[in-house]
Amino acid sequence: MENFSIVASDHYVPSRIVTNDELSHMMTTSDEWITSRTGIRQRHVVMDEGTTDLAVRVAEGLLTKAQWSADDLDFIIVGTMSPDTLMPSVAAAVQGRIGANKAFAFDLSAACSGLVFSLSMAASLLSNRYRRGLVIGTETLSRLVDWTDRTTAVLFGDGAAGFLVQATQDPVGLMGEQLATFGSEGKALTAGQLGSQSAFTEPTATELSFSMNGRQVYNFATRQVPDAIQSALKRSGLTLQDVDVFLLHQANARIIQSIAKHLKQPLEKFPINVGDYGNTSAASIGILYSELAKQDVLHPGQTIVLAGFGGGLTAGALVVRI
Repeated sequence: MENFSIVASDHYVPSRIVTNDELSHMMTTSDEWITSRTGIRQRHVVMDEGTTDLAVRVAEGLLTKAQWSADDLDFIIVGTMSPDTLMPSVAAAVQGRIGANKAFAFDLSAACSGLVFSLSMAASLLSNRYRRGLVIGTETLSRLVDWTDRTTAVLFGDGAAGFLVQATQDPVGLMGEQLATFGSEGKALTAGQLGSQSAFTEPTATELSFSMNGRQVYNFATRQVPDAIQSALKRSGLTLQDVDVFLLHQANARIIQSIAKHLKQPLEKFPINVGDYGNTSAASIGILYSELAKQDVLHPGQTIVLAGFGGGLTAGALVVRI
C-alpha cells in the first residue's frame, strides 16, 4: 500500500448551462435522442473563464476547506487535455496565482484518465519524501467542440475538481492499480491537432475540434475498463465484493451500465452524474467524488475504485481506501 489520505475534495463548474433542448436549435438532434443514447441532459460551458480559472477556483476552495496555506503544498499536479496555453502549464499558472511558492507543478496529459493517472503519481510522490500535494482535473472542452457536429457536440462539458492529499502512516491510500495506454488505437478519439507555422515547410492547418469513432471508443471502454479494475483488485488482494463504490469516468451512462453488468455488480455501486455535466474528461471523476463526499455517500473506512478511460487511448483503475 502507498499510504496517503485525501484531506479534502472540491469541484467547480461554470454557471452557464446548455440544455439538450438548446442544442436542438443548433443542430439536428433532440433531448430524447441525446438522453437515450448518453444519459446526458445538460452541460456547463465557460463564458469568460479558462481552464486555469476553473482550476484556481478548486484550489482555493480546497485550501479553505482544509485550512491549509498555499505554502503547505509540496507539489501541484493538473490533469488536463485542454490547457489555456502550451506554455506555461496550467499547473504552473495555478501555482503562481495561489502563491504556492514552495511547490513544484506540472501538467499530466492523459485525457479522460487524467485524474486517475495524476492521483497515482501523487501517491508515488507522497510515499517518498513529499508530505502534501494538490491534484486537480480541469477542462474547458467546449473550446474544442464543433458545435454543428451532433456526434461529439452533445457529449462534452466544462468543469474542474480535485483533492488535497497528504502522506500518512494510517492504513489508507492506494492499495492497487492498473494503468494502461493503447497508442495504436489513438486515432479513435482525437482533438487539438496543431498546424505548422514553420518557415521551412508548407503551412498546415490547425484543427482543434474533436473527432471520434464512437463505436470503437465504446467497445474499448466496455472491454478494457473491467480488465483494468480486475487487475487493480488482484494486485490489492481484494475482490469486487470488497469495493463499496465504483467511481467511473462519466462519459456515457450506457458505458457505465455495461461495465457494471460485465463485472456482475449492482448498478447502485456505480453512481452516475453525467446527466448534469456531460463528459468533463479529467474533471469528471473528481466532480463525482466531491458531490458524493458532500452527501456523505463517501466516508472514511470505505474501499473505492476510481477508473478512467478515454483519449490515448488510455485506461486506468485505482483501488483506494479512504
